[in-house]
Amino acid sequence: MSTTTLARPRSPFISWLAITSLMLGIFAIVTSEILPIGLLTAIGADFGISDGITGLTMTLPGIVAAVAAPTVTLTTARLDRRMMLCVLMAVLAVADVLAAVATSYWVMLISRVLVGLTIGGFWSIGAGLAGRLMPPHAVGTATAVIFSAVPLGSVLGVPAGTFIGNLAGWRTAFLVLAVLAILVLAALLMLLPPLPAHQITSPRVLLDMLRTRGAAIALLATFLIVLAHFGTYTYVTPFLQDVTGLPPAAVSAVLLSYGIAGIAGNFLAGKATATRRRVAFATSGCLIAVTTLLLPSVGGSTVGAVVLLMVWGLAYGGVPVCSQASFITAAPHTPEGATVVFTSSFQATFALGAFLGGRIVDAFSVSTVMICGGLTALLMAVSLWSLTKPH
Repeated sequence: MSTTTLARPRSPFISWLAITSLMLGIFAIVTSEILPIGLLTAIGADFGISDGITGLTMTLPGIVAAVAAPTVTLTTARLDRRMMLCVLMAVLAVADVLAAVATSYWVMLISRVLVGLTIGGFWSIGAGLAGRLMPPHAVGTATAVIFSAVPLGSVLGVPAGTFIGNLAGWRTAFLVLAVLAILVLAALLMLLPPLPAHQITSPRVLLDMLRTRGAAIALLATFLIVLAHFGTYTYVTPFLQDVTGLPPAAVSAVLLSYGIAGIAGNFLAGKATATRRRVAFATSGCLIAVTTLLLPSVGGSTVGAVVLLMVWGLAYGGVPVCSQASFITAAPHTPEGATVVFTSSFQATFALGAFLGGRIVDAFSVSTVMICGGLTALLMAVSLWSLTKPH
């Protein structure tokens, strides 16, 4: 059946559109997942809860996604991948609508569980499809386009969603995301060919990969840097409002400058990973450490906060690219397995970081969480440098 389905060659234009639809799907999911960062204070005020408790909107999707990545990939391994991606995109649209109409915080959390389910499944399945949609010479570029959705969601989605939320209310931002999810669903239906199960990932493949030294180092580095980043960045809006003293509209502008710097960081790290992955990854950790450690003292002024956030954005833009490349390098023969482990570890740590950050913010202050994150990022850079040999 698969040979019949894929016998007729597809035009390069249609194939690239299919790749773009996958990228937009991951962009919609990532933006839905981390949008509460920019709207944390507004969401908390609407439901009458603290910033730390509101941070659960970030923790919950990460926990669910960490479990969903291997679970959905393994249990649906024999199902058509096109059908799975379309179902998951429909679930995302429902999740975003639920968030927009949530009458209580519990409804909001249910919507966040659905977002986690979507990101775990869609990312693990969709990120590895470039090899099935493109000719061999274009697979590398197509994979880079799909992966660019993670930093783009982080660096463009949040500032844009925050801007919409400040203009028309945070619920409107989630409605806009629901519309985007529906448009992506239509694009997937039109542009993706049938994709029967192919090279099925098994639990043994994942376990064998985790036993390698390269995967263990990638796991440690990813754990520490994602913990540091999301433990602090989740609470950057309260910091900018309470410590720097910026109004909501100015916070949107600062997050946008962070985003632009992040796109630059993504492309710089993308080029560096081929020959200097270790240097690029460790440099990202050092820069995140420096910016978060300096924020409590220098971030009291607008200029200081803006400069530090731009350096932070530049540094974090490279993190997902370097982390993913580390896992792929550790398991070059099992790209889907590497993607599953990357997604699961990234999401679990993302959830833990947002949770621990919330506890520190509520118990101490938003400046304290910045210092804790900075020390963790420093530990990541030192451990990565000492455990790996130069390439």
